[in-house]
Amino acid sequence: MYTFQSEVRRAFENLNVPMLVIAAAGDGSFVPLIVSKGFLAFNDLTRDDLSEYYGKDINIGLYEKVHPDEREKLRTISIDFLNKRSEYDLTFRLIQEDGYHLIHAAGYWQTMDDGTELAFLLYNDVQKHEERLLEIAKKYKLFQKDDFYTDSLTNLPNLNYINKYGQEKTEQIRSNGGTPVAMYFDIDSMQSYNRRYGIEKGDDLLVLVANVLMTSFPHGLVVRSTSDHFGVIDIYYGKEDIIERIDSINNKIKSMAFGTTTGINVGIYVIDSDVSYTEAMDHALRANKLIGEDLNKYYRFYTAEDDTLYNHQRYIIENFQRAKEEGWIKVFYQCFLRVETGNGMGFEALARWIDPEKGMITPDNFIPALEKYHLMHEMDLYIFETVCKEIKIRYDMGLPLLPVSVNFSRQDFDYIDVVGEINRIYDEYNISQYGIDKSYFLIEITEQGMATATEKFYTQLDEIRRNGYKLWVDDFGSGYSSLNVFSNFDIDLIKFDMKLLMNLDAHNGANRIIIKAMIDVAHKLGIHTLCEGLETEEQRQFLIETGCELAQGFLYHKPESLDTILQRLNKNIPIPNWETEDERKRRENKFSN
Repeated sequence: MYTFQSEVRRAFENLNVPMLVIAAAGDGSFVPLIVSKGFLAFNDLTRDDLSEYYGKDINIGLYEKVHPDEREKLRTISIDFLNKRSEYDLTFRLIQEDGYHLIHAAGYWQTMDDGTELAFLLYNDVQKHEERLLEIAKKYKLFQKDDFYTDSLTNLPNLNYINKYGQEKTEQIRSNGGTPVAMYFDIDSMQSYNRRYGIEKGDDLLVLVANVLMTSFPHGLVVRSTSDHFGVIDIYYGKEDIIERIDSINNKIKSMAFGTTTGINVGIYVIDSDVSYTEAMDHALRANKLIGEDLNKYYRFYTAEDDTLYNHQRYIIENFQRAKEEGWIKVFYQCFLRVETGNGMGFEALARWIDPEKGMITPDNFIPALEKYHLMHEMDLYIFETVCKEIKIRYDMGLPLLPVSVNFSRQDFDYIDVVGEINRIYDEYNISQYGIDKSYFLIEITEQGMATATEKFYTQLDEIRRNGYKLWVDDFGSGYSSLNVFSNFDIDLIKFDMKLLMNLDAHNGANRIIIKAMIDVAHKLGIHTLCEGLETEEQRQFLIETGCELAQGFLYHKPESLDTILQRLNKNIPIPNWETEDERKRRENKFSN
């Protein structure tokens, strides 16, 4: 066992800095050679207590005072460090007289003059020095209290801490031969969760996420950056390892949270050797922001193309209000065909962004950005209001007033009272004066949205029909299909996803059998049917044979603005055949529920 010279030992033991010097014993255990005065004070111990508390299990006294949620984390990292399997650089909470303090611990191995390797462990009570640091900060106006090192809710290090130590952490991982990875986490639909369960439960969810992240990345630097966002810097062990841990994190959060949460989204960036931690976190954030609304996709690895996509999304968000105010966003109408007669039954209102700088921006290019930044309710209400405005133009020009379907996102129901808002717009434009009632409006919700329905969502869907509007299910069969839609909701019509019709003969004609069976089920339940993607006469003939009532597709009509329709009217181009209101109602009663 290594022996310090008496004067060196005294110098180390009199240090006010909390420090341990540890050596390996011959039986595979570890013993403390030096315990500083600062470490004794740190743990409220005397030297006489050492034999009772430490013996050969050098951290037993420390473990007893560590926050229960982090005790195993400290134990695991300590053992790994002493067995030279990892570095020793972490934060944890330790009970003191006035509550838990955030501790930053670091360690290193030192080879002594006789070749013995000793472990030096140092501990810093960040909170102990907070008042003095804040006093200095206040004097020189450096920063405010809530910008210091600790997040007051979760007790994780905060943004200021990672700004100070983030680069050091990445360089330490590299110096030990590892590759660092940056991860940017955020809680999906946090605002919705707060509204549903209250701010207190929302805070509990943040603490839960913090604890799960700390236990999932015991060797990593885990921080709460802002709001419901968390950052992690850790060693990269490969894509499979990261995905496995993220899956585990998501499952734990969903199972342990109060009520229902859709979990977390994660942007991931494997840090190149010439990239700083701040740039790495920015890349991880961008990858996170590009995760769509598909609930099966909650992580994304950063690629160089993400910068272009991110900048495009920023353009959409920064110009969205202006696009509405200046009319860049227009309603394009696509007709529904009555398959049996070939007459038009109604229109679907589709959003098209015609940008003065970028030209036509399709929904595939602006909807993901609006969904990500929780602005879809503004877009959907804007489209509904535009349809209501244009009813007067249709009426004045003598165009047929046919039913119009308007799409509403599942997300909308978390941010607004959908029924209250569409009633307000309906009344504002006095729609009844044109001889049409609320059944003229067909409210479309995707089946994906219905698959994640909450109790509040169920209630609002029921209110749609009770207020006289029709409720349609869009994209049925797009990959989220479930027969629960038929039993859990009162609906008027299902729209089969266009991929079913486009691939009729794939897999020995499986889609033909599926479409026919679903149409039969729907009709027996009093639910009407429409098939999207009609492009050939052969497809139309198949729909006639199966009894599908309506179809939508380029064979009959491509989306167009009201301006285009009026231009044709002014040139005396005949209007296609439309069914009358009496005919529509008679046909609707055929399968009425």
